[in-house]
Amino acid sequence: MRADASASAAVSPPGAAVSLRAVSMRYGSLLAVDAVDLDIERGEVFGLIGHNGAGKSTLMKAMLGLVAPSAGTVRVDGASVDGAAGRAVRRGIGYLPENVVLWDNLSGLETLRFLARLKGAPLGDCAAALARVGLEEAAARPVREYSRGMRQRLGFAQALLGNPRVLFLDEPTSGLDPHAARAFWETLFELRERGVTAVVSSHVLAELQHRVDRLAVLSGGRLQAVGSVQALRAQRDLPLAIRLRLAPSDVAEAQRIVAGVLAAYTPGGAAHAPAGAAPVRRTASGLSAHCPRAAKVALLQALAPLGARLLDVEVSEPTLEDLFFGEAAAGPGGDPAGDSAGDPDRNPRASGASGGAA
Repeated sequence: MRADASASAAVSPPGAAVSLRAVSMRYGSLLAVDAVDLDIERGEVFGLIGHNGAGKSTLMKAMLGLVAPSAGTVRVDGASVDGAAGRAVRRGIGYLPENVVLWDNLSGLETLRFLARLKGAPLGDCAAALARVGLEEAAARPVREYSRGMRQRLGFAQALLGNPRVLFLDEPTSGLDPHAARAFWETLFELRERGVTAVVSSHVLAELQHRVDRLAVLSGGRLQAVGSVQALRAQRDLPLAIRLRLAPSDVAEAQRIVAGVLAAYTPGGAAHAPAGAAPVRRTASGLSAHCPRAAKVALLQALAPLGARLLDVEVSEPTLEDLFFGEAAAGPGGDPAGDSAGDPDRNPRASGASGGAA
């Protein structure tokens, strides 16, 4: 998504906690970030995803004010992160880097007190921050005795010092066990209810899928798509994955029904289906197929006469991984590469299932 020449002068929307206008980052001949326009709302958990080298970390550093953009403007909480106002803005920001580096000889509590002094945060908040991440019993232990997950939680605790209005979290659940990861997200949702904005960068797409309000997909330094997971699904119109469980004697009849419905919803009929596409696949337990969203109700109605012979139906939405690979391959306004989105055979991680138990 490219901005026109006037975009850099635009004023941040009233509800935006973070606003970028035509932001570009150039290192010699490398254009790491290319004319990004983005608004992140107050009280929003916002995901930032992209492959390695997509520009995520560079863009996050620009939003933090750690590096100045080559072009464009960055505003956080309504003010520029550069210049005289930048220091005051950064006092209202919490940051958890991807690789947390801590002092091994300090205890957890000493670490937070040291960092609180640097940030100008109340020292009395340190013990509460440790308790919030479940480290109160390890407060007096030296950090060298902390596990990787404990160090990550200590890193999150320091990001919470000073009650920041905006959080930037880079791979925040790295090294956390499932219990600690769940506690992290519960804390983030509590903060969201208080109006705190969180920008989360992660490679764990399945983790973000059901937790972020909106997300941005970066590829090659450019913003490919922005929106909620459901909005991006609708925008790309990726097919649903359908699984049918049947007795072997009923598979052929069900296959004819499914193929007939799908042919009716394929532009030009089955003869114009994508080369190499298999409209209906036989599986060990029955059938699987891609189903256009518009065909879902018609397909279920056509299968109804099978009655109890249809042992189970599972309908799965495209995953965030499907959307990511589609957007990254397509570029702005393009068509996703490949036809495997939501495929129950080629993508076993298809989620959002409905219907009977498998």
